[in-house]
Amino acid sequence: QVQLVESGGGLVQSGGSLRLSCAASESIFSINRMGWYRQAPGKRRELVASITSGGSTNYADSVKGRFTISRDNTKHTVYLQMNSLKPEDTAVYYCNAYRIFPPNDSWGQGTQVTVSS
Repeated sequence: QVQLVESGGGLVQSGGSLRLSCAASESIFSINRMGWYRQAPGKRRELVASITSGGSTNYADSVKGRFTISRDNTKHTVYLQMNSLKPEDTAVYYCNAYRIFPPNDSWGQGTQVTVSS
């Protein structure tokens, strides 16, 4: 399985910005879809944003226009730029790597994002 390590979380005031990074243990060139998910206390894990190997992106309605996902295949890294953060963005953010073949569906350990009002 591809190992993933997230970083970049922290405490930020409402309206602020953070950039999350997800570093993979191997090339992500063949990863069909890289995604960022989040889970707030008492809530289900939800998709925030994803990017395919071809560069197509998808965003949750709640983050459209504020968050941007990108991938740097040369650095084996996926980023999530988060702007105009809101208290409701507070959650643990997880990175996911999904590949059809050879099969892979791995998760990072998560990074905490806390937005204060």
